[in-house]
Amino acid sequence: MKVLVPVKRVIDYNVKVRVKADKSGVELANVKMSMNPFDEISVEEAIRLKEAGKVDEIVAVSVGPQQCQETIRTALAMGADRGIHVLHDGDTEPLAVAKMLKALVDKEAPGLVIVGKQAIDDDCNQTGQMLSALLGWSQGTFASKLEVEGDAIHVTREVDGGLQTVQLKMPAVVTSDLRLNEPRYASLPNIMKAKKKPIDQVAPGDLGVDPAPRLETLKVEEPATRDAGQMVEDVAALVEKLRNEAKVI
Repeated sequence: MKVLVPVKRVIDYNVKVRVKADKSGVELANVKMSMNPFDEISVEEAIRLKEAGKVDEIVAVSVGPQQCQETIRTALAMGADRGIHVLHDGDTEPLAVAKMLKALVDKEAPGLVIVGKQAIDDDCNQTGQMLSALLGWSQGTFASKLEVEGDAIHVTREVDGGLQTVQLKMPAVVTSDLRLNEPRYASLPNIMKAKKKPIDQVAPGDLGVDPAPRLETLKVEEPATRDAGQMVEDVAALVEKLRNEAKVI
């Protein structure tokens, strides 16, 4: 079985995000970028399935500028077999990405697509669900455990009431949650080997997709700063402030 794993290049989660002076977007110049953490979990899960003998090939896919090849190389160093880069320098939205992935799925014919549940830059949480709808495939979202048994897959997913386990017929789309696994670090030998692994490059037009955004960002602002906390002498003073200043009781 072949597994397709989309990976996105985002601002590193350790970096403090800054808004541009003109409030047109987020500052990306001279900012450390890395693979979306949820996509790292997806790559790790695909590798574990391959190590268990359930998967034959792992294909990492990324949509974005030329620098996205670094993100694909990271996936290859972790253990993916080859990469596909959809070269696009403009902004991308979930629906356009889902359409590009559908075209690649039609071409590659994987039995499973594992995608991070959301990207930490836009937090849309839409691409996996849209891809499933476009393909007409089963979907298991927010997966915290994944087991492949023959032509079926058991997905344990996190819901408000606890954990829910669903059985899906493959082919299927699974979106990974934080507790699915702990991604591995790429070893130096694997990083060197990744440089020789193939990465195919295509354009959105080659896939028959128009990547033009459907939404226009009017303004981006930083969250309002919170006031410093106050120390009170006793419960009576706390109640007085909550009633007369905060007006919450």
